[in-house]
Amino acid sequence: MSHSLYIRCKKLGYFALLGVSLAVGLVAAAPVQDDFATYPPQPVGVSSITVIDNQGRYVGRILPQKRYWVSIDHIPAFLQKAMVAIEDARFYEHGGIDIRGIARALMKDVVKGKLVEGGSTITQQLVKNKYLTGEKSIDRKVKEARLAMELEKKYSKQQILEMYFNEIYFGNGAMGIAQAARLYFDKNTEELTDGECALLAGVPKNPGRYNPLGKPANVAGRRDVVLKRMVELNVITSRQRQTLRAHPAATHEPGKAPHYLAHIRAKLIERYGAEVIEQGGLEVTAALDLNLQKQAEQILREGVKRISPELQGALVCLDPTTGDVLAAVGDVEATQNSINRAFSSKRQPGSAIKPLIYAAALEKGITASSLWNDRPTAYKRGNGEVWKPMNYGREQYGEQSLRQALAYSNNVITVKLLEAIGVPYFVDFAGKMGLPLRAQNGLSLALGTDEVTLNDLVQAYTPLATGGARAEARTILRIYDRRRRAWTDNPPAVSQVLAPATAFITTRMLQDVMTYGTAKTLKKFSQEHPSAGKTGTTDDYRDAWFIGYTPQLITGIWVGYDKPRPGGQGFTGGAVAAPIWERFMRKAVTSKPVVDFPKPDTVVTVSIDPTTGYLASVDCPKKQDEFYLSGSEPKEYCPKHGGKPLTPVSPPPLQPDAEMPQPEVPSTPDGNGT
Repeated sequence: MSHSLYIRCKKLGYFALLGVSLAVGLVAAAPVQDDFATYPPQPVGVSSITVIDNQGRYVGRILPQKRYWVSIDHIPAFLQKAMVAIEDARFYEHGGIDIRGIARALMKDVVKGKLVEGGSTITQQLVKNKYLTGEKSIDRKVKEARLAMELEKKYSKQQILEMYFNEIYFGNGAMGIAQAARLYFDKNTEELTDGECALLAGVPKNPGRYNPLGKPANVAGRRDVVLKRMVELNVITSRQRQTLRAHPAATHEPGKAPHYLAHIRAKLIERYGAEVIEQGGLEVTAALDLNLQKQAEQILREGVKRISPELQGALVCLDPTTGDVLAAVGDVEATQNSINRAFSSKRQPGSAIKPLIYAAALEKGITASSLWNDRPTAYKRGNGEVWKPMNYGREQYGEQSLRQALAYSNNVITVKLLEAIGVPYFVDFAGKMGLPLRAQNGLSLALGTDEVTLNDLVQAYTPLATGGARAEARTILRIYDRRRRAWTDNPPAVSQVLAPATAFITTRMLQDVMTYGTAKTLKKFSQEHPSAGKTGTTDDYRDAWFIGYTPQLITGIWVGYDKPRPGGQGFTGGAVAAPIWERFMRKAVTSKPVVDFPKPDTVVTVSIDPTTGYLASVDCPKKQDEFYLSGSEPKEYCPKHGGKPLTPVSPPPLQPDAEMPQPEVPSTPDGNGT
């Protein structure tokens, strides 16, 4: 060996000592643990759960989660031959290590000047996967070889091959051949075709690159390498190779809407138990609208990444009348293994909680025109500390009506309002709306300090959009059991939890949020499509929200950071989440008729002086129509301006989108200010 070749061998870490020590077996092999078949045998006819959307379009599959053991007689002969040909052609000749293979690999590595081939046999790969780490060292290779030789003494070649197929990784979370067959082809292993086997045989070399869901060029190229090697070893003919290349195997399309599918899986387990996933055989019709889902994923991703590549986001859209979740995105990349921020991740909602407090106050008889002062008040806490809630930016605006306070997201007034109605009452009220809250958070609940999921918060807004009827969020419409050939329907769960008048007046107040309040950038959309909504921002600028609705759709947007990292000034629900909401809703309402929120008979409209809250008198300089629950409207005329009634005239028709005269205070960004 030349000096340069010697140096290259030494750098590669192989050197001849490794091959010699393995060949003569200098050290006794370590005992092999008898714990391979630890998984249940693959059940006959197990199948995945298929999910389709509300129009019958394929969404994806929910796969069994357990690992199953497949006996060698249920693994196609073609797959066995293909795997042996590409991974270990001398498998049936060596005793666990292949000295000729090691020498051949060593020479290729030396020629290339880098590690090209490892020379590991199928038995060595099995040992490494089962007992060892991926550490690249001579010690590890020696230990691997010793165990491989011991394994060959204890088991037959067919037993070792069976173990190998059940232990190796096939990519995308598929451990073993049973999961791989199910994931990529929705089949039991014995049902695999020759073309499918050729694809799977090429995976172990690089599961991330060569799995059947990888880039088509990479997958096809690796399959061709497998088939070429089979021809070279006379396992198949050239004609067979040509046929298999001309008719490539089709993989099952990967599931769309991964977080939606994960939520359906959780609902099935909640209803039927975990075994329903393993048994499979179901066809689930989801409430999902696949077209809307695709738009949601694209708009959320583009909207969030436009702000910062480090931000995350989530979106939930549902039909408020039925609770049908039409679209749900829990991650800007919409990937299966990411955090499900739509359904399971809890965050502080900030001021997005406020509409529920104002609705609760209306139920208590407090009116939208009642005047409140935002002079700061100190509250004693149980630990001896004093809490003094402030407005965003520490501004004070003095006297504001509840309508104005909600539009401008006034923190101090909201805390005082919660104090007036009582925390226990509000917690009970929010629970009826579908939002579980903890009373121990006290008055800070007014600023959204309790954590909620986006899905729950959106659901809690449904009574405001529907005249008081709460619809539970529904992802499953019906289930078909393919084995029993039977349907199970899952009807909407709707209950009246709010007075229609309360829902209507709260909605009218929230329309002001979009015309002159913290989401005034949505004014044009609100004029074109009657809508209402509320911003939310946490005081550390970590979470930005906008929950908004029309009579037909309600959509919630969350944008923020997974780890504490202040977004800084300007990172508010109105500036960050509301624009994404508008882009999505413009797409979502395109095919829907423009309708307004119906006014209940229990709502009365009177003209008032907004500066006093009294009935407008003839001399009041400002007049405005205000809505009241019947019986709660003011009875006296404005004493500040003479107290004389207006001249009776025929009232003009109600303008549903008429903008309320703006108070002479600057608009404020939204924030909880805690």
